[in-house]
Amino acid sequence: MFWDYFHIGWDHIINRNAWDHLLFIMALSAIYVFKDWKQVLILVTAFTIGHTVTLILATFNIIRFSSTWIEFLIPVTIMITALFNTLMKKFTPKSVRLNYFLALAFGLIHGMGFANGLRSLLGKESDILLPLLGFNLGLEAGQLVAVLGLLILAAIWQGVFKVSRRDWVLFLSGGAFMAALVMAMERLPFNL
Repeated sequence: MFWDYFHIGWDHIINRNAWDHLLFIMALSAIYVFKDWKQVLILVTAFTIGHTVTLILATFNIIRFSSTWIEFLIPVTIMITALFNTLMKKFTPKSVRLNYFLALAFGLIHGMGFANGLRSLLGKESDILLPLLGFNLGLEAGQLVAVLGLLILAAIWQGVFKVSRRDWVLFLSGGAFMAALVMAMERLPFNL
């Protein structure tokens, strides 16, 4: 049972249909390099904590939100994170501290994106603690692999091709912003 839910959590991130979550991870980690691995680990864990809190609250029917609005807000969180990255002048530990709060807060929204599906899966389980733990550890593992891939790409582009850190951040953040803008427009919960 644990490994089944671990796989579901892993697949929630490492999946060709998980573009919104991968774009968010990309935007969140765009400002980091390999030497920042401890900060990135905290960042990814903050996102998972936010995601977990909403999954627990939604699973127990303590909170409910319109999936239409949540699906719209997910790309909005990506756009805000990417925009924040482009406005940063320096990438010091003090200047990136806000990213932890963005990861935690936006993790709450992203958690709602999968809450309905997970709630229906967990509905047949008598004990949901182990499945939730498995799902969230799978999610965390998937995010860490995605971030590792981005850090490797950053090292290659910045080390081999001599792309400046600022240009790398602008490139990743700009790409994430534009892709998220398209998603948000496709998911508008209201008519223009």
